[in-house]
Amino acid sequence: MNKITVKHAFITSLPVMAGYIVLGMGFGLLLNAKGYSFWWAILMSVTIYGGSMQYVGVNLLAEGASVLSTALMTLMVNARHLFYGISMIENYRDMGWRKGYAIFGLTDETYSLVCGNPKLPEGVDRRNFNFLLTLMNQSYWILGGFLGALLGNVFPFSTKGVDFSMTALFVIIFVEQWEKSRQHLPAVLGLVVSLICRLLFGADRFLIPAMIGISCGLFLFQKKLDGEEQKS
Repeated sequence: MNKITVKHAFITSLPVMAGYIVLGMGFGLLLNAKGYSFWWAILMSVTIYGGSMQYVGVNLLAEGASVLSTALMTLMVNARHLFYGISMIENYRDMGWRKGYAIFGLTDETYSLVCGNPKLPEGVDRRNFNFLLTLMNQSYWILGGFLGALLGNVFPFSTKGVDFSMTALFVIIFVEQWEKSRQHLPAVLGLVVSLICRLLFGADRFLIPAMIGISCGLFLFQKKLDGEEQKS
């Protein structure tokens, strides 16, 4: 792994670092508020690394949810990754020994950054870039969870509204990608389809139909998107 690849991966990961440390701290604080030590925050961040699912998992742990209900909830919350995985098949095809971890560590934010860098600077190896970007992003999340749980032991802290921080990060990444990209059709399509599904299916059931609708829309407009990408 050359220095150029490491440097570019680090610079690319900076927006996620700023968000993940804060979000991880929120997760650690919530976990501590339920009576779990900071070791739980580290363990969950290393093995689950599920972002929003870890926030949900705090209540599942505290309420003693069954394995079946936990599995179903995880599937519902993270079903969008099925669509991410399909779109990353070609991108991750030649990653070799890095492939397993890259698949495990694919989060919303990592996916956004990998897809948002179609043309890498000269000298940057894409396989190592994807791997390092994923590893760096997870390390930020682990650090944030550890710090949050540790601070929760030292200082009393109200956790009201902390879970909204995930939504805030998604908005920041959306705005950043909008500013970087000249092609706004995927973003507009995502907003419109999500809004329609939200109105039709409600807040608790709109995610999977929205992802299916967005995937179908991107498939229909694939030729148009490919043509404009080649022009740019």
